[in-house]
Amino acid sequence: MSQILTIDDLKNKARRRVPKMFFDYADSGSWTESTYRANEEDFSKIKFRQRVLVDMDNRSLASTMIGEKVAMPVALAPTGSTGMQHADGEMLAAQAAEEFGVPFTLSTMSICSIEDVASVTKKPFWFQLYVMRDKDFVYNLIDRAKAAKCSALVLTVDLQMLAQRHKDLRNGLSAPPKMTPKTLLDIGRRPGWWMGMLGTPRRSFGNIVGHAKGVSDLASLSSWTAEQFDQSLSWDDVAWIKERWGGKLILKGILDKEDAIMAAKTGADALIVSNHGGRQLDGARSSISVLPEIIEAVGDRIEVHFDGGIRSGQDVLKALCLGAKGTYIGRPFLYGLGAMGKQGVTTTLEIIRKELDMTMALCGKRLITDASKEMLCR
Repeated sequence: MSQILTIDDLKNKARRRVPKMFFDYADSGSWTESTYRANEEDFSKIKFRQRVLVDMDNRSLASTMIGEKVAMPVALAPTGSTGMQHADGEMLAAQAAEEFGVPFTLSTMSICSIEDVASVTKKPFWFQLYVMRDKDFVYNLIDRAKAAKCSALVLTVDLQMLAQRHKDLRNGLSAPPKMTPKTLLDIGRRPGWWMGMLGTPRRSFGNIVGHAKGVSDLASLSSWTAEQFDQSLSWDDVAWIKERWGGKLILKGILDKEDAIMAAKTGADALIVSNHGGRQLDGARSSISVLPEIIEAVGDRIEVHFDGGIRSGQDVLKALCLGAKGTYIGRPFLYGLGAMGKQGVTTTLEIIRKELDMTMALCGKRLITDASKEMLCR
């Protein structure tokens, strides 16, 4: 563990411990993966201003996201099938985030259910919603999140249809995995993973199986999810979702300033600049390249958060300097979870915190709330 210094170290360890279909699910984008790569690569084009002989004592990364106090402005992003990276993955990640003092966001397509996560946490977590054609199911999801005392609803707006992800198709991705000779050989080489899975009953989509009409097994689940994403979802739907929820609402998946202006008009509490980690429209711009113009368009009207390509604390700081009030990490915590379970998620957050704190200090600032464009080279 002493040799794990970067998110890449966790990624390499996860690659060895997690079956290929699930590692590839976390570590891939759609089609040519050009947007997935750009999300990371465009961060390297942004440079810091080094400042010297400034008081670096008594630094603080404490901030707020949608009015909630956070130990640093970093939340765990909603990621599907997290419980396939490690047994009971969502429950472990939520516990690690709670202990660290940052928000955890549970995906609709999680392996552990809303109730599972609520049973092992004390602090309210956030819930991410996909809107399905079965509106009774959507109403029920929202009500279950309310019953679990989730403190924010994160509505994903960029997945009305699922883009093609070549690796997932070639790997025959499913949860639980289909026991083909190829899959059995792959899983057999990862005893830590399959032993963990044998010890938990949570191996399919916990928010759906037993809750959606007619979904009681893998076959019906597969056909149901393929048919259920609501392609008619529009800005008009935000109003009834907001009313049904009645709490803090975050819109995830904004990548255009005109859409940002529309998002601000909905009365949502925040929007997340995101291209779904490069897993939807391949060829779209990177999240970080779009962030400044969205801040300019609506930064004074709605809280702007950022998601996409963060692999270090330095990346977090760059997004904050460009105007984001909070950031999200998806793949980094999945790498940590796959590598070492709950301790791996904690290690991910510790790496991010150390890099964020040290970079902030070397840029001449003591408070993360003072992050601004003046810390970057023009």
